Amino acid sequence: MEGTDVACHKRTAERQGAWLVFEDESGQGLRPPKGRTWGRRGRTPVVTVTGGHNSRVSLAALIAVRPGERPRLVYRVHRARHGDKRKGFAEADYARLLDAAHQQLGGPLVLVWDNLNTHVSKAMRELIAARDWLTVFQLPAYASELNPVESVWSHLKRSLANLAKRDIAQLTALVKTRLRRMQYQAGLIDGFLTGTRLDLTPLL
Repeated sequence: MEGTDVACHKRTAERQGAWLVFEDESGQGLRPPKGRTWGRRGRTPVVTVTGGHNSRVSLAALIAVRPGERPRLVYRVHRARHGDKRKGFAEADYARLLDAAHQQLGGPLVLVWDNLNTHVSKAMRELIAARDWLTVFQLPAYASELNPVESVWSHLKRSLANLAKRDIAQLTALVKTRLRRMQYQAGLIDGFLTGTRLDLTPLL
């Protein structure tokens, strides 16, 4: 995203008194992310991994900023049920996430997200058009480093490294705990925003 694009999104948010919102998705299976740890010399630490590696938790999160407000993190966790055709978030799931954010934040949203097929589908366009408090901009292709929610996933996965979960329910509970903890760390969320090197003043 070029500086002029950011300025455009900022001006739109400021005119509407809106929150500038970044969104992204991720997922986590029972196989833990790799991480470094200490161990006795000559004895490599081993983490026993539970089977069922096809079981995954899908995650979607928003980071929202507005002048005079602390940055906010809103998230949803989705567990696909047996027989579901779509494992991750569908258009209706994104709509529910955005509705919840709109209610929680108490203002219009200027949403910035990528070109995932679910984001640009006809069904999603219709859901967006039905919400007069929602304005949507697309990130340019291959620009994940411009989305601060990417840092949420990196931080989350580091915190899960080398932790073996018994089942998908335990993994889901652990992910929710980690994300809930982040919600109360405004300085951490500020760091995620700063890491994009986007000029978000005076939004921060």
